[in-house]
Amino acid sequence: MDCLIIGAGPAGLTAATYLARFKRRVSIVDAGSSRARYIPVSHNVPGFPFGIAGTELLAKLRAQAEQFGVTVESDRIQRIERDDREFVAHASQKQWRARRILLATGVVDEQPRIDGLDDAIERGIVRICAICDGFEAQDHRIAVYGPMEQAVRHATFLRTFSRSVTAVSTKAESDTERLHALAAESGIEIRANPRQLALDETGCEFLFDDEAVERFDTVYPVLGAKGQTQLAVELGAKVDATGELVVDRHMQTSVEHLYAAGDVVSGLNQVSVAVGHAAIAATAIHNSLPSNYL
Repeated sequence: MDCLIIGAGPAGLTAATYLARFKRRVSIVDAGSSRARYIPVSHNVPGFPFGIAGTELLAKLRAQAEQFGVTVESDRIQRIERDDREFVAHASQKQWRARRILLATGVVDEQPRIDGLDDAIERGIVRICAICDGFEAQDHRIAVYGPMEQAVRHATFLRTFSRSVTAVSTKAESDTERLHALAAESGIEIRANPRQLALDETGCEFLFDDEAVERFDTVYPVLGAKGQTQLAVELGAKVDATGELVVDRHMQTSVEHLYAAGDVVSGLNQVSVAVGHAAIAATAIHNSLPSNYL
């Protein structure tokens, strides 16, 4: 096989379409955990002026890749080894051999452990990405829930869309004076030490240590996200200070012939960024392989 792609999110599926149209032999192995599936509706994806749900977008991208003969197999790659000039990717019951590998494994968001989370995400009460859908939350009463530094920083971004934004801090911070000054300058309230977060069909409520209860239309958890870099790191690939894979201008990691695209590379976790990464990576992979002239 010319290239094995790990991950069938927007990056992986776009790269597969490119490589298949370059007449390369390509397969995708996917564990079914693309972050895009959490998008209720996005108006940020170019070409969909009326918005598109994440699941619908993934289905369209998958159908496009399969149209050119790409196979998508449901499995989880557990480790990758080098064997002479090829990679060998191992799952529990199967292995794949490929001359190139593209990692499009994305990130996993840390979410609050709370009943009704999936339904709240679908309703737009819990939102994952302020860049994607801050516009949709305009004029809502918004809570940003996480460590104070991250909560205040994200809250200042969301002030563009609402006059009522509260940073709900999950823990005490050492430099609170600076953060309180920034919040005051931005017109943001800070609340700390929530005892409980509850969701219902129309919003969410925080119960605080002082017994106060505050209700919000929308909550953005900013509890962190972990890049799925383990497979690359085990091969010796470098990561940056934020834990994302370091790549060159061709999206190649520090391991020769191992490429990466999408959220596992970029801190700006956007569909359009992932698609751009995929186009660059797929073209570079094609050009790095021996010619496949007719």
